[in-house]
Amino acid sequence: MTEEQDQETTDQETTKQKNETQETNEENTNSEINVEELQKSLEEANDKYIRLYADFDNFKRISAKNKEELLKYANTDLMSEILTVIDHLELALQHTNSAESSESLAEGVKLTLKELITALEKHGMVTIEALGKPFDPVIHHAMSQIETEEAEENTVVKEFRKGYMLKERILRAPLVGVAKKQSQPEDHTDTTENNKNN
Repeated sequence: MTEEQDQETTDQETTKQKNETQETNEENTNSEINVEELQKSLEEANDKYIRLYADFDNFKRISAKNKEELLKYANTDLMSEILTVIDHLELALQHTNSAESSESLAEGVKLTLKELITALEKHGMVTIEALGKPFDPVIHHAMSQIETEEAEENTVVKEFRKGYMLKERILRAPLVGVAKKQSQPEDHTDTTENNKNN
């Protein structure tokens, strides 16, 4: 082999090595880009998963709360209808108090009323005590104002219809009469006497 041929072979090998090195560098660069893309994609997927898990956890919590509320107040309609029965029994008792012949009827109605109220109290119904209490528009429904000196102003002095609560909720507000101070009559005697003297 001549020197020219040796030089040409060496140049070809050098070029070949340069090309291989260039290809290796390009592959390494492409690999780095692929790794970065994969990491970015993995971070996005992880972020979506965390958000989805948080949303699902919130949904479970809200569903459990709604279910608890539904179960807690499931008997509201039933109890509202039964309150009418209590009203009628109480009215029957009021009308039978004067007649001696209806003592047995009155006793039966009293027992029925007591049993019914006991059954409802087992399920969370409570009678709202209104008489003698300060008037509260959140709890009481005022039907009238009653002038009196026997009670403080804005105190419930008459109960037209009882009110009831189911656990912490007002089932039916009591209808009440609220005390107000008696109005003082104006004194016209001084002005009348002054007019006569003139």
